[in-house]
Amino acid sequence: MKKEVDYIIVGLGLAGLAFSRVLAKHNKTFIIFEDNSQNASLVASGMYNPVILKRFTPVWKAESQLKVAIPFYKGLEKLLSNNCHYSVPIYRVFKSIEEQNNWTVASDKLLLSDYMVSEIINKKQVGILSDFGFGKLINTGRIDTKALLEDYKYFLKRQNLIKKVSFEYDQLKNDKNKVEYKNIKAKKIVFCEGYGLVKNPFFNYLPMREAKGELLTIYATDLKIDFMIKSSVFVQPIGNHHYKVGATFNWKDKTCNPTKKGKQELEEKLSKVISVPYKIVAQSAGIRPTVKDRRPLVGTHPKYKNMAILNGLGTRGVMIAPWAANQLFHFLEQEKELDREITIHRYQNLFDI
Repeated sequence: MKKEVDYIIVGLGLAGLAFSRVLAKHNKTFIIFEDNSQNASLVASGMYNPVILKRFTPVWKAESQLKVAIPFYKGLEKLLSNNCHYSVPIYRVFKSIEEQNNWTVASDKLLLSDYMVSEIINKKQVGILSDFGFGKLINTGRIDTKALLEDYKYFLKRQNLIKKVSFEYDQLKNDKNKVEYKNIKAKKIVFCEGYGLVKNPFFNYLPMREAKGELLTIYATDLKIDFMIKSSVFVQPIGNHHYKVGATFNWKDKTCNPTKKGKQELEEKLSKVISVPYKIVAQSAGIRPTVKDRRPLVGTHPKYKNMAILNGLGTRGVMIAPWAANQLFHFLEQEKELDREITIHRYQNLFDI
């Protein structure tokens, strides 16, 4: 006997998690397929920050995204009875007087003034190299994506809503009103596979740019900070004298294996940020699903309207995922137009599908 659900979801990173919670909110049934082949969400820093700290400009649609994201993660904490959301300020290390001046000017702008503290911090922070002081960001924070996803997978397992197997594309049957996959019937299927998109025969025409990132976890008892440092690398407190350090960008290596080269790069950059001894306790790597125009990939297949995609969240997945999941749901269920910057149809005329 076939199982019937409203949706099949393939992939359980932040995109799959966010879309499944939108479905649950609207009383839609679903089943998720997840084979743990993609781990970008598991190794992400998880920071949310509405300011581009290289140029002191607003992040694309940050205000709209955060209005959805913050309540979303707080709701997950209640659902899972565990913490995943932590408010953490960010200290941007200045490299020159010019950067100090640029910060002061930017902090007065309408979209930035709620986050950028205009006063320059010149007080030395123990263990941090900072000849020109810091700029402080508030109303920022981090999501413990690894703990969140592990808790959510356990939640799904208890309700028999997750299948920990690889999805076999050639077993998917499609007609105008439904899809069938082995013993499951569904009205629609949504692919949230991250870098796994390259193996998806329905959507692999889309121009994803995969960027490998590596992180270190260090133990430093003399580095007593409760804020994130952003310089050539970020140093993020995660508790008990442990800190995440990252991240690298590698456009050629498509494996999820940590490398000696990545470790050396992070250590060299870290030596210019902190001046206290530390011990490396872990190294991790993942493939970020990025897009050339830095916008997510959302929408339905040009031929199969009951096949959809939610992908390409890039480096700001914790901010984008809840907002983009809502966009996709209302598009699929209520025929509301997608934001034109995220629809995959922006690429349709480039390919013969």
